[in-house]
Amino acid sequence: MNHWTLFRAVALFGLVAATPWQQLDAATRKFIAADSSKQRVAIIDEKGVTDWEYPIGPLHDLHVLANGNLLFQDSWTHVIELERDSKMIVWQYDAKQSPGNEERKIEIHAFQRLTDGNTMIAESGRGRIIEVDPRGKIVKEIKLHIDHPHPHRDTRLARKLENGHYLVCHEGDGAVREYDGSGKVVWDYEVPLFGKEPRPGHGVEAFGNQCFSALRLANGNTLIGTGNGHGVIEVTPERKIVWSLDQNELPGIQLAWVTTLQVLPSGNIVIGNCHAGPDNPQLIEVTREKKVIWKFHDFERFGDSLTNSQILSVDGKAID
Repeated sequence: MNHWTLFRAVALFGLVAATPWQQLDAATRKFIAADSSKQRVAIIDEKGVTDWEYPIGPLHDLHVLANGNLLFQDSWTHVIELERDSKMIVWQYDAKQSPGNEERKIEIHAFQRLTDGNTMIAESGRGRIIEVDPRGKIVKEIKLHIDHPHPHRDTRLARKLENGHYLVCHEGDGAVREYDGSGKVVWDYEVPLFGKEPRPGHGVEAFGNQCFSALRLANGNTLIGTGNGHGVIEVTPERKIVWSLDQNELPGIQLAWVTTLQVLPSGNIVIGNCHAGPDNPQLIEVTREKKVIWKFHDFERFGDSLTNSQILSVDGKAID
């Protein structure tokens, strides 16, 4: 009997497993997560049970849509919308087939279903954001400003804002840039190194400013996951840091490559803690006072490359 089978058997009787916090903490959150090292995207229900899963390749973005379908990638170039129960592909975009991309090295690291039904896609290697309609036609394109172009590092997560602008993380440049609808940079922020020297690698021993995620908050500030900077920072439009979470501020936890961020209705922040090794949780929910109130730590179903997640419900209440 393997560890996970044993845990499930014990859990049926309401007993405590050898590492109870790993699974019992997970039992109050339903979420979707993806780990390319395990080649799996899966939904975990509030009891900690795998509710749904699907095989993947490389992945840096995913969404559960309002209609219940899932929008994610199964390779660096192929984005699909999947009907959950039938697992039927109902929409797809393959960057390799897009005109002008045939001879290029292209990678996709961000996409988003828009309110008009189109899908925004950031193409690294082409240095552009496009919007694709339900029939697969490109209906809009803007060029991105990239100082150190590279098909794997041009972008990480990018999101279209309510004002029609695009907030883009440029991993290779160590910067977040906001573009207007014409492609003009209207705001930017260089992620600081805080006086430290960059260190190679992906884990807790590495260091840099290769940002992965950025969210525009209701107060106008921007929340940034600093990637191998091992932290989260909130900056004002004037580029002043007004809140931060550093690598070793959470008791018993080290942050490594900070990936996805999600702000819950409570105001709590869910942090993706990728490449942090088996001694650290892969997902962490913290209050603004930096108190850990939930964490997910499971190296059976997911591994050290859990890059993306989305909380779907908290204590039975769906998250919009």
